[in-house]
Amino acid sequence: MIDIKVLQEYYNQDKIIISAHALERCRRRGIKQKDIRNCIFSGEIIEQYPEDFPFQSCLIYGYAIDGRILHVVASDEGTASRIITAYIPNTDKFEEDLKTRREQKE
Repeated sequence: MIDIKVLQEYYNQDKIIISAHALERCRRRGIKQKDIRNCIFSGEIIEQYPEDFPFQSCLIYGYAIDGRILHVVASDEGTASRIITAYIPNTDKFEEDLKTRREQKE
């Protein structure tokens, strides 16, 4: 299980990797690197993905600099963290609290 304190420590040690793909997606969504950092330092892990390959990852609920709710998906690679994506959540996939995933309709 990933611990938010470990991800925060990676940030403090400048051991965060943001892929070019993630940067481009965030740019299109109006999310800046400082928003991702703020989310990790203000947030909580709301989902764990221990089976993700090549490294386990998690979904973080937190806040952008301007107070918007933000979701960040990050991995723990053992010595660093990789930001996989970040997005502004909505109620299409999440309940009103934006923390609880909606049941998938069949």
